[in-house]
Amino acid sequence: MQDPLFTATLLAWYDVHGRDLPWRRTKDPYAIWLSEIILQQTRIAQGLSYWERFMDRFPDYHALAAASEDEVLRLWEGLGYYSRGRNLLTAARQIEERGSFPDTLEGIRTLKGVGDYTAAAIASIAFGIPAAVVDGNVYRVLARFYGIATPVGTTAAKKEFTERAQSLLPADRPGDFNQAMMDFGAMQCTPASPACLVCPLASRCDALKTGRTNLLPVKKAPISVRDRHLRYIYLRCGGETAIRRRGPGDIWQGLWEPLVQEDRFTDFPGQRLLRSGVKHQLTHQHLTVDFYLLECKEKPVLPEGYLWIPETDLDKYGKPRLFELLIKALNA
Repeated sequence: MQDPLFTATLLAWYDVHGRDLPWRRTKDPYAIWLSEIILQQTRIAQGLSYWERFMDRFPDYHALAAASEDEVLRLWEGLGYYSRGRNLLTAARQIEERGSFPDTLEGIRTLKGVGDYTAAAIASIAFGIPAAVVDGNVYRVLARFYGIATPVGTTAAKKEFTERAQSLLPADRPGDFNQAMMDFGAMQCTPASPACLVCPLASRCDALKTGRTNLLPVKKAPISVRDRHLRYIYLRCGGETAIRRRGPGDIWQGLWEPLVQEDRFTDFPGQRLLRSGVKHQLTHQHLTVDFYLLECKEKPVLPEGYLWIPETDLDKYGKPRLFELLIKALNA
């Protein structure tokens, strides 16, 4: 399945058009690993500033391993998928215990939060290990160019596309090739309105020849999405507010939130509506949230798990984006 012309064409395109990103100017596996974790579910435009803040605050895995979970989650605020932040800390402590960053594909794969794609990216970019990455960009480029109609997201597709990508990988530039695939899918062979007229692969592209550019890659049936209606109530009493840490088994594990009601709402005397119908979309859930303020002269009995803290200490706690929006609504 080797295709030297495809590989050479893609690398030539990358040498001219590849994005200039700070983690591409180093072979430091820590910096590269950090970028890959941040970018797992985040666009580069947003992730860049977070990477810079993390590198400034935690310049190496020693500093990150010594941090508390709240420190990491506070810095992570706004990125979403907070399990990535917790996994980042766990993995840093794994590396600290090991004594060095693992330099094999298998060793990198043992780090918490590192899957096949991330392990291949780090291994190829930092250590020159010939391991191909496969994600949405790779599926799209290969499906269109080779006319592959196997539905993505299936076991068969993962095997087929991984084997194809691996066969194309040049032994001397595996990291550049993987990054070229990422950039080509993000900038040239885009999901909508790909730049086919100026594509260096156009003359051999199966999807372009057969008029299937908008049909490939084939997607499997969509996942079901759950709708949830929440009420966030900011309790205020004597300069303090009540919060709790979210437990496992639901969204935002480990982050802190105000008093929350779901489905069954209780109207408390004196509560004031700040904002209603705030929309927040997650991968498998669509949230609609109402923000309320309840000021009390005496502290009410709190549900289990809640505690009172000074309002001035709120910045010390990692919070989901919705809690931040509630705090902004208080001052609007």
